[in-house]
Amino acid sequence: MSKPSVMTSQTDDVFYFLSAHRSLKAAGIHSRLSVPAKDRHFQTAVTQAFARARAAGIDKPVLMGAIPFDMDQPSELFIPSCHGFFDRAERLEAASRRAAAAGQAVSARSMPDEPGFKSAVCQAIARFRHGDIRKAVLSRVYEVEFAEPLAADKIFDALCRQNPHGYQFQLPLSVGGHLVGVSPELLLRKHGASVHTFPLAGSAKRQADAHADQAAGDALLQSAKDHYEHSLVIEDIRGVLAPHCVELSIPDAPSLLSTRAMWHLGTPIEGRLADPSMTALKLACLLHPTPAICGFPTAAARELIGQIEPFQRGVFSGMVGWCDEEGNGEWAVTIRCATVAKNRARLFAGAGIVEASTPEAEWAETQAKLGTMLAAFGLTGMEALA
Repeated sequence: MSKPSVMTSQTDDVFYFLSAHRSLKAAGIHSRLSVPAKDRHFQTAVTQAFARARAAGIDKPVLMGAIPFDMDQPSELFIPSCHGFFDRAERLEAASRRAAAAGQAVSARSMPDEPGFKSAVCQAIARFRHGDIRKAVLSRVYEVEFAEPLAADKIFDALCRQNPHGYQFQLPLSVGGHLVGVSPELLLRKHGASVHTFPLAGSAKRQADAHADQAAGDALLQSAKDHYEHSLVIEDIRGVLAPHCVELSIPDAPSLLSTRAMWHLGTPIEGRLADPSMTALKLACLLHPTPAICGFPTAAARELIGQIEPFQRGVFSGMVGWCDEEGNGEWAVTIRCATVAKNRARLFAGAGIVEASTPEAEWAETQAKLGTMLAAFGLTGMEALA
């Protein structure tokens, strides 16, 4: 762990961002950074936060946390009092030895409900046919109330056990409670001049039967609708990264990526920056939000989402991760996640809508995506109440 400093806020919590490349464990909150990422003073505020941490005696400070879907909203970033990088396998092994979370749900509701979500899909498709928007990602919140207070660390352990791949995270929120999740999608990783991103778009539910499961993956790989949706994401990312890279490698076609609950189309993208001093956080903010979680064109899709969705997304479909003072870092897309506070949890799921979408299929996709977090809460099948 890095050298600790005098903490400006007291907490016994431990926070995590786990990755196959580099995993971070942190404790305590030295300072918070709530300046919105779109604010023109944001990058200056980041630099000043690092300087204050060093002055307080923190060795090689890191900034970690989350940035909301709407970058005009306050950031949920903080510099921990102490931190260290370690082998993720240690934390996964520890999680495997702990008791499973077992909560008793007393109520649950979806916002919007099934008719409301399907109506929103129809509204979006109608807009596609009479405007320039080609894709919009619509989402829903699944709120669950439990009989007893929830323990975020137990939910995190369950996610680690059930989903050992991807990006696992457990982080504090300024309003209280925690953000927990396991994202399959890399927004950006940077080390020196090297950058990587692995966007996902186009999904299908995994099947219990091995032959049916493989058939579902093969069908996704052949789906013209999903390839079209995926291509919008790739071309947008190409347009953002190309001006900053002297080399940019993008495969001609996506490949299949599987999680516990879903098949996804994914494209691994690698680049070499023209200016290695550009930070991971700054570049991630240029990419965010990608069409994978917003739509295309971005500005018009975001406006449509604001008109149709009956709630504010907050940190859901934002970005979560860390960066250091040298500009290196890793940021994942904040999906397959929940916010946990006292005896309440808010789970999130979304689906990419294009003109060829159907309301029934998109609702089913959100149901399938909720499965990851429902299983972590021990609530498999609860989505039937939504």
